[in-house]
Amino acid sequence: MPKAFLKMSNTSASSSSLLLMAVSAAAGAMVYSLMNNNKKNDSNNYSMADQVARFAHQKATSDTRALNIEQHFNGLDLEGKYIVITGTNRGLGLALVKEAIANGAEVIAACRKASADLKATKPYKIIEGVDVTIDDNMKTLVKGLKGVNVDILINNAGYFMKERESILDGTMDFSEEMKMIDICAVGMLRVTNAIYNAGNLKQGSKIAMITSQGGSVGWRDTQCPNGGDYGHHMSKSAANMAGKLVANELKDKGITTIILHPGFIRTDMTRKYAEIWDIEGAVTSDIACKRVLHEINILTKENNGKFINCEDGLEIPW
Repeated sequence: MPKAFLKMSNTSASSSSLLLMAVSAAAGAMVYSLMNNNKKNDSNNYSMADQVARFAHQKATSDTRALNIEQHFNGLDLEGKYIVITGTNRGLGLALVKEAIANGAEVIAACRKASADLKATKPYKIIEGVDVTIDDNMKTLVKGLKGVNVDILINNAGYFMKERESILDGTMDFSEEMKMIDICAVGMLRVTNAIYNAGNLKQGSKIAMITSQGGSVGWRDTQCPNGGDYGHHMSKSAANMAGKLVANELKDKGITTIILHPGFIRTDMTRKYAEIWDIEGAVTSDIACKRVLHEINILTKENNGKFINCEDGLEIPW
């Protein structure tokens, strides 16, 4: 989750705090620029933890990768590809379905029950009855994929508890933590395991694990200096580990895997934080999905198992 999004879980930002963030962003952008100039030959080119400063730097440097993905995304690379996407009823998942179809892909949308919006996209196939937390539902998924050689699997299904968990505030919810971990991390493994062992993923296939920068342990001091939101961050960190292990295990089968943070997206879930959308560079789902699909398009075995920020295409530390 974005820095200010997390730090403002219980309170709204005042005008003065927003001004302070803007000043901090400018300073951060300058520091970031100096750091990058001093390590041009460093192969570990990481994204910036402070999202306010990161967005300010992108604007200051006219970073088209971050600000105008249309200049980089080649939708034609998806033409004719068979793409399985989970969590497709709304939000990013639905946007991914629409964009892939618009570029000629054959999309198989997996979900528990199809929404009217999903049906309206008219994908190649909708497979209903797929709850990523239920082992037995994987039989339904595999049956629906019979005879399909999957070019791209996008594990997108996720869940985020809206209330902020805090030990100090007495708002911990352990059942919700387990639910988030099951959906966001174990769910991706259920799907990947089922499709691979059914023979639908072969040499040349790609797997994308949609997680979050919230899963970066290394960024918690910057983005969550006061802790909290345990379930969300633990689930994303577990998802990152799952993605890395899948990448290591399947690479010798010619299957490449990428772990992706799609970025800060303007959704109904984040609407109550709309006042920080602009300062943190939040984008609409139609932009976020192009960023995600671009990273999948350019994925090679050299990038197998990397944790990438789709906002700028740079790595995020574990």
